[in-house]
Amino acid sequence: MMKRTFIKFFILTLMLLGFPLLGIVLSNRPLLPYLEFPPQRHIVHAPFSWSIFTGYCILILLVILPFLIRGLCRRHASKRGPGNSFPWWGWVGILWTLLAWLVAWSRFSWTGPMQPHTFTPLWLGYIITINALTYRRKGTCMLIKRPGFVLMLFPASAAFWWFFEYLNRFVGNWYYVGVDFGPWEYFWYATLPFSTVLPAVMGTREWLLGFSWPLERFGEFLPLRIPNAKVFSWAVLIAAASGLTAIGILPNALFPLLWISPVLILISLQTIMGETHILSPITVGDWHVVLCSALAALICGCFWEMWNFYSLAKWKYSIPFVYALPIFEMPLLGYAGYLPFGLECAVVADMMVKKTEPSKWT
Repeated sequence: MMKRTFIKFFILTLMLLGFPLLGIVLSNRPLLPYLEFPPQRHIVHAPFSWSIFTGYCILILLVILPFLIRGLCRRHASKRGPGNSFPWWGWVGILWTLLAWLVAWSRFSWTGPMQPHTFTPLWLGYIITINALTYRRKGTCMLIKRPGFVLMLFPASAAFWWFFEYLNRFVGNWYYVGVDFGPWEYFWYATLPFSTVLPAVMGTREWLLGFSWPLERFGEFLPLRIPNAKVFSWAVLIAAASGLTAIGILPNALFPLLWISPVLILISLQTIMGETHILSPITVGDWHVVLCSALAALICGCFWEMWNFYSLAKWKYSIPFVYALPIFEMPLLGYAGYLPFGLECAVVADMMVKKTEPSKWT
C-alpha cells in the first residue's frame, strides 16, 4: 500500500510540475518568469464576458441542480447525537477563534506585529471548534480518535496547497497583498497557514457525515457506472495531462483545469491500479461521501473568504471572463471551484489512512 501511494503521488508530482512548463515551452515563452519566488504576476486576463459567464452558470446549475432538488424535496428524520455536552476544549476553540478574528480585522497599534500572521490562528481555532461540534454530535471526533492522523494532515496539507500555488503561476487567478517578504520568509510564513487546509476540510466533512440526511437522501441516489473503467481512466489521465499542458498555452480559457486536473489524475491512477476510491460508491448510487466532501470545502471556503476580506495580509482574485458579483473577494461563480477541491482534499486524506473505503474512517 505504501509503495502504491508513493507511486501515485510521484506520478502526480511529475505531471503537475512538468506539463504546465511544457505548455510554456510549446508556446515559445520564456520559462524564468514562471519560476520566480516569490511568484510575480505575469498573466494578462481577458475582460468579463456575459456569454461565457452565462455558459458557466448553466453548466454549474446542470451539475448541482439534481442534488439541490433531491436535498430540498425529500423529507428525513433528523439523527440526534448521543447527547454529549459540548466539550470544554470546544469553548476554548471558539474563544481562540474570536480573539484571532478580532486581531485579523482590527487595526490597533498593539496588534501590528500580528497582523500579517492571523490566518493560522484563525484556522487552528476553527479546527478545534469543528472537532468539538463533531464530538457533540457523534460522541467522538478525529482529533480524539486519530490524533496522529490529524498531525499528519498538517505537513501533508502544506505540500498539497503548494502544488496549487505552483499551478496558479500559469493562470494567475489569485495574488497576495499586504505583505512584503523575502523568499525564505515567504516560504515559511505561507507554509504555516497552508498546513491548516486539510485538517479544516476533513474535520468539516466528518461533522457533516455525523448527520443523518447525507446518507438518507444521497445513499441511494443516481447510480453512475462506467463500462471499461480502466480504459476510461487511461483516457482521463491523458486528457488531464493534455489539459495541464494547455493551461500554459491558454490560461484564460482553461483556468478551471487547475482545480479539476489533480483529482482526475489521482482517481484515474487509483482505478488503473484496481483500488477503491472516493467515486467508487457512486456506481451503486451512494453519493453521500462525495457530497459531504464537496460541501465541506465549500463551507470552509465561505470562512476563508470572509476572514480574508478585512485582513491586512490577504489574497485577491483576477479571473478572466467571469469576475462578477463578488461575495467578499471571490466572484460568485468562483465558489463552485470549492466543490472539486473538496474531492481533492478527500482523496489525499483517504489515501493517507490506507483504507479501501473512504467512508469507513469517518
